[in-house]
Amino acid sequence: MDSVDDREKRVATAEELEALYGKPGEASLVKELDHVIPEYAAFIEASPFVALATGGADGLDCSPRGDRAGFVRIVDPYTLMMPDRRGNNRADSLKNVIEDPRVGLLFLVPGSGTTLRVNGRAHISVDPALCDSFAVEGKPARSVLVIAVEKVYFQCARAVHRSELWNADRHVDPKSLPTPGRILEVTSRARIDGDAYDREWPDRAKKSMW
Repeated sequence: MDSVDDREKRVATAEELEALYGKPGEASLVKELDHVIPEYAAFIEASPFVALATGGADGLDCSPRGDRAGFVRIVDPYTLMMPDRRGNNRADSLKNVIEDPRVGLLFLVPGSGTTLRVNGRAHISVDPALCDSFAVEGKPARSVLVIAVEKVYFQCARAVHRSELWNADRHVDPKSLPTPGRILEVTSRARIDGDAYDREWPDRAKKSMW
């Protein structure tokens, strides 16, 4: 039996890709800028959720970042700052930034089909005054990602509309999915008590949210 690699036809060059998709239209090109304009700032200021993409020696990473709307600070049209809060201490994204400063951000705004993409280069700051300036409930950011903007552009709403992301009638009942505790029990080969993890998580998260 032929393998999948034998059967499939791969696109291997940019020329083949262009022949398949055609050239981009004017609207998809003129929207890209090297700085944040007021119209793009409106999306950043309204967004409570960002996907952060990074890359390093151990590979690629895409990590969720969520906070109160507007948590990514617009310092000037060419500079953004994003606080890092308490988490699992893996710090995969931050390790990658140390090795490779290139980052990609995707801003989502609940209820809006339009998303905003920002590409740039970042470094990590632990300046006490800066971290304190991002404090929530008296708790400063653990560190701050300082991002030098290189590209900014909006993404059209097709993906959000196709997915019906904000349609409450399409939301999945969390009870139909494996719980984090169940996943940990399986992946740890029962070293972690899944039921206990799920039972204790709400209180633990409440105490460590910021």
